[in-house]
Amino acid sequence: MTLKEIQSDESRRLAEFPVAKNTIYLAHAAVCPLPASVRDAVSRYAAECVGGDQEYFMPRNLLIDTRQLAANLIGAEMREVALVGPTSLGLSFIAQGIDWQRGDNIIVHGDDYPSNVYPWMALEEKGVELRHLKPREPGSIDPEDVFSLIDSRTRMAALASCHYVSGYRIDIDTIGRELRSRGVLVCVDGIQTVGAFPTPVEHVDFLAADAHKWMLGPCASGILYVKKETQDQLKPVVQGWHNLRCPDFIAQETLDYKPDSRRYEAGTANLLGIVGHRASLAMLNEVGVDNIAADLLAKRNRLVPALLAKGYEVMHPEVRLANTSGIVTFQKPGKDMAALTERLGQAGIKVSLRVMRDGAKLIRLSPHFYNTDAELDRLLEAL
Repeated sequence: MTLKEIQSDESRRLAEFPVAKNTIYLAHAAVCPLPASVRDAVSRYAAECVGGDQEYFMPRNLLIDTRQLAANLIGAEMREVALVGPTSLGLSFIAQGIDWQRGDNIIVHGDDYPSNVYPWMALEEKGVELRHLKPREPGSIDPEDVFSLIDSRTRMAALASCHYVSGYRIDIDTIGRELRSRGVLVCVDGIQTVGAFPTPVEHVDFLAADAHKWMLGPCASGILYVKKETQDQLKPVVQGWHNLRCPDFIAQETLDYKPDSRRYEAGTANLLGIVGHRASLAMLNEVGVDNIAADLLAKRNRLVPALLAKGYEVMHPEVRLANTSGIVTFQKPGKDMAALTERLGQAGIKVSLRVMRDGAKLIRLSPHFYNTDAELDRLLEAL
């Protein structure tokens, strides 16, 4: 499957993305609809599982293939990827697995999505200080904003690759390279870019991302990346039969963890979810994340000028190419954005309503590669 084939062959597009038959779905930064290939993979496996042991019917090399496909998307090695589920869980594993010392500090952005705030807040009871970024607009984090907060007790920067409302994408490479050169760990909440934009981990120690947004997979089938040379610093906080040596399922006298990312996978895998996730990852790898990113940028370039021409205020209307994403968020003073969201929904156009800390309500658009220019034009006409 190629991006061109999907966008030029309407019958094929609708067959692979059935949601498009009745809905212009522009909310992939929230929860995605499943592609047909994902549905079919899960359905086939579930149908087989009624006949006996679910693990017996597990597709051959399912876990290995899924780790490898996820690793391909972020430029990692397979042994650096664990299949642990939700982003919140992965980030919590990281927060609780480091040997923090009282007086250590972490650089955070308090207006990130709560999954990338609460796990770090929970460390304050251990005497860890949170150093809050104060960007001019939500998510618009420049490398110098991060560097200025570093001191001798900074252990980690916990950043989102892209802000969930504003759509501002940070410069992971520049930030990560400098932080790691200073001995500071780098943790990335990658859920708003993995599957949509290149999300390089060469200079990242940790990354977590669920499948249910841009990866077009089932909920709670996410990935946890831990750089191989950092794995000894991240202690597993859960223990079970899968991540520890237990021949013939007999508990041993010592805790002997597996030598790679599997040490973070304590128990039985979410097989139904992972079957679907493997199918979505295979599709994304086939289409190509670079192709997807280029397409999403073209969609942004179509939407932003048109929204501005209609009198809407767009967050980050002019931003460097490296900081753009698949998210376009807008509002109009005096206009009821909640009512507009409802009217769009009644017209078969799915968008997301987001509320800022000051109570401002905005509409967030997040199309994916299978959305067409004709669909975007219908949205603009409805506005």
